[in-house]
Parts: sequence; C-alpha cells; structure tokens
Amino acid sequence: MKDERPRQNRPFLPVKYDVIFRLFFADERNEEELIGLLKSILRLPEEEYNSLEIADPHLLPEYVGDKYAVIDVKLHTKSRKIIHIEIQLRVPPTMRERIVFYDAKLITEQIGSKDKYDKIQKVISIVITEENLIPDSPVYHHRFTFFDPDANVELTDVIEIHTIELRKLPSSTDGTELYDWAKFIIAETEEELEMVAQRNPQIGRAALKLRALSAEERARDLFERREKGWRDLASFLDGAEEKGRIEGRIEGRTEGRIEGRTEGRIEGRIEVARKLLSLNLPIEQIVAATGLTHEEIALL
Repeated sequence: MKDERPRQNRPFLPVKYDVIFRLFFADERNEEELIGLLKSILRLPEEEYNSLEIADPHLLPEYVGDKYAVIDVKLHTKSRKIIHIEIQLRVPPTMRERIVFYDAKLITEQIGSKDKYDKIQKVISIVITEENLIPDSPVYHHRFTFFDPDANVELTDVIEIHTIELRKLPSSTDGTELYDWAKFIIAETEEELEMVAQRNPQIGRAALKLRALSAEERARDLFERREKGWRDLASFLDGAEEKGRIEGRIEGRTEGRIEGRTEGRIEGRIEVARKLLSLNLPIEQIVAATGLTHEEIALL
C-alpha cells in the first residue's frame, strides 16, 4: 500500500544505512557536505578538495540480488588520490582482512604490466562501523599506515586506512568536527539530529538536505526494499538453522573439514550458503552470514 502520510511528517532516513549514505554523500549537490566529512577525517592539503570526482555516482542496478550488496562511495582528489568510503552496521569476522584486500586491489588495478610503480596513487579507505571493529582500543577514530613504531618511521603512505566506530562515540562532544559528523551519521531521531545541527551550522545545512532526500519517493523505496531484503535474509537464516539442527547430516565433500561444530548446524549453514551463492552474493558476505570459512564455501 502506498504511504499516504504528508511528506513533511515522515521521519528522516538515517545516514548510517548504506543506501542512504551513498544517496546523500555521492550526490554532487551535496559536495560541500562530502568535503566537510572528509576534512574532519583526513590530513590532506586544502587544494586536494578543489575538484573531487565521484566514481560511479549511480546506484548499482536495482535487481533482486543487489539488495544485499555493499554500497559505498569512491572518489578521486585533484591529484588523483583514491578515497573509498564504506559504512557497515555489522562487523563480519574477517572485515579487517577484507579492508586490506580491497585496498590492495585498488593499488594493483592502477598499473599495467608495462607501467612503473611511481604511477601508483595513494589509496585512502574510510571505514565507518556501528559495531566495534577495533575492540582493543577505546578510541573511535584510528589512522593506520605502514609504520614501524620501534623506529618511529613510516615505510610508505601509499595506503591509509581510517576506522570510525560509532558505538565508541562519547556521550558529550570532544570538540571536533568529526564528532559532529559521526553524530549526524548515527542520528535516528529528530531530537538527535537537531542537537548536532544546533551545535554545527554545516551539520544544520546537511540536516535540511537529509530531510529533503527523505521525502523523495525513490529514496524511501530503495531504503524500504533494502530493509525488507535484510529481514528476508534473517528469516531465511533462522529457518535454515532450525532445519539443520533437526535434520543434521553434513555432506561428504565437507566431512572432516569442519571441527567443533555439530553436523545439524553445519547442514543448515550449507543450505544457507547455497541459497546465497545462487543470489551471486560476495563470498565475504556469505562467510559473515553463515560462519563457514572461505574454503568450505569454495567446496560448494
């Protein structure tokens, strides 16, 4: 049924959901907000922001299997540095490894077999999570590079990884622009949004644009379809897990490769993995959803 509520009475769509994050920050009309977010995180010269180029500013094709896909923002700075921004509510067990793998891919795809290494441009990843990604530290913003702490020297800055863990935000402001942007991203109520908007004029302008985006039918439709996709996935996982516990017999191809887990639970996870493979989901997401390893999924 079509939502007949007046648009101005509809709640805003939180930026922490990946589809809304991309719709907001990958929109050229919101370049001022994108630059504000980047400046609060990075240590780049001012001129780098003079001509940002957003790579693939459109959403991926809107087909059924795509509703589980990771949506992010990728852009180039004036000197062609690559910035990749990803937001994740949940932290899969192998997320750190995936971040490194993806950055390595962004490096290797820059040069061909006859190119020299000096053509490589710096790759900067900004990974925003709601769950904790670095549990050993209370700090909500980390900057990782190739650095020797004993000699206090950096090998290279060709890869730079920033992590921002929203769950670690202190209850009161620390006086930084990043804190305000993080509060804007995680806000779920008008009260939370208004509080940070009153403190920071740029966030106030961003809040107005977010409310306008939230009133667009296409944005709400994409958000609701994505949420439905996750609910369907959760329901499927629960059903398959229960079926696995009851029936329980692992296939011979994976027998002996999985230790310390009951056959019934593995049977259910294998069924889930097959279903997700049929939807052409990335292996990393299937690993996170099922708890199986890369090798076990490869056997399927």
